[in-house]
Amino acid sequence: MVRPAASVVLLRQDGHVLWVRRGDQLRFAGGFYAFPGGGVDESDAQVPLSNAAHLEKAEAACIAAAARELFEETGVLVVAGVSREEKRALRQALLDGTASFGDFLTARGLAVDARKFTPAGRWITPPAMPIRFDARFYLVEVPEGEEVEIWPGELSDGAFIAPADALRLWEEGTALLHPPAWHTLKSLALAPSPREAAPWLLDPSRAPWKLPVEDYVVKRIELQRGVIMVPLRTPTLPPATHTNCFLLGDDQLQVVDPGSPWPEEQRILSETLERLAADGRKAAGVILTHYHLDHVGGARALGLPIAATKETAARLDFKVDRIIEDGERLEAGPRGWRMLHLPGHTRGHLCLVEEKTGAVIAGDLVAGTGTVIIDPPEGDMADYLASLDRLLEQKPGTLYPAHGPVVPAGVEKLRQYRAHRLEREGRVLAALSREPAAPTQLLPAAYPDVAPEMYPFAERSLLAHLIKLVREGRAAESGDRYFLR
Repeated sequence: MVRPAASVVLLRQDGHVLWVRRGDQLRFAGGFYAFPGGGVDESDAQVPLSNAAHLEKAEAACIAAAARELFEETGVLVVAGVSREEKRALRQALLDGTASFGDFLTARGLAVDARKFTPAGRWITPPAMPIRFDARFYLVEVPEGEEVEIWPGELSDGAFIAPADALRLWEEGTALLHPPAWHTLKSLALAPSPREAAPWLLDPSRAPWKLPVEDYVVKRIELQRGVIMVPLRTPTLPPATHTNCFLLGDDQLQVVDPGSPWPEEQRILSETLERLAADGRKAAGVILTHYHLDHVGGARALGLPIAATKETAARLDFKVDRIIEDGERLEAGPRGWRMLHLPGHTRGHLCLVEEKTGAVIAGDLVAGTGTVIIDPPEGDMADYLASLDRLLEQKPGTLYPAHGPVVPAGVEKLRQYRAHRLEREGRVLAALSREPAAPTQLLPAAYPDVAPEMYPFAERSLLAHLIKLVREGRAAESGDRYFLR
């Protein structure tokens, strides 16, 4: 399902634009810098608009949503004639869900002036994303007397910034941007004025950098300079449906985990690489984080040299061209990467850590949605916990998992993963304390939050916990039953 949405590019007279940082906990674009905005609600159709007779119904609802979201998130109201006290009370009521934006304006004979919302592009979230929006962007000048006030909640902070400075932070890897925000900032930074940027905003193909877009869906997702994500449909485990292939570097690209075995998905990756090659960014090699099919299925289709750890190479049904050593440095992009052997999910699992920013190509060490299965004998719970600890020592920043969305707060996520595994281990021990049991008998008590249809997958990780406990001398095995020692 694609939900209509609206976003406001709020401009000051000095050309600075308001960008806001979305909270790390949000399911959509958490931790990313963006512009104020959100989904269109049914009630937005009832918001009174002036100078809107020429607008289609969908466009009118988006402008109403843009005005409402801007007010809810920043306190900026693009409607004159409302006192500061009324605005503050209305904003709180809207956030509490006890008031209607449209009802408030109608009762006072006020309306949102559609002329103050200049169209600045339309973008549809790519199909691989777990939540999708059809978002319309609008340029809005800060109304006289209005001030931005970010309240704690969905947004963690916000500030006015020169577009060129925002792009510099993206280049440095310290600010994550989705392509629509990057393109908007790039247009405003290079055009002499917002008016002259309009052709680029409305049609990205007319911009000098020619961002590839088809039917409002962007075809190049570069979340920070030198990190391009290409989600590919793969035969992976639910709830995931895609594996994120990553292209690392600038003029020379390393392709990490081209995982799809299906020709139509391989064509998507090949076409992406061809467009990049036309821009002077040529693929030079393939790196595999581990041997699972949803990570290696398209590795040979590219005809590039393939690199992997020796443990991964031993499990593949094809030869690799180079063995990656633990701690080896990879020259790719503006800062370079350190490749770390972090076993647990598999014996040869590899992660890549970008120097300076701490960004991590995480493979299956973590997941953006769902969890990671530790499947013995290849999977080892003790190794997995040790790998989490080792990566924590690197003080990671953004995590780029193979499945699901980007994770902006790396340290917090890894600590959560570690705590979750130890909590699960505690449930296993508590269940064993009642009586000896087989793994299938332990599942309901150890995995009360897992649906029965997922038990076959959960049982593999449960077995990994039991093997760890036996190895540590805290449990023992007799036949198919385990008991405490």
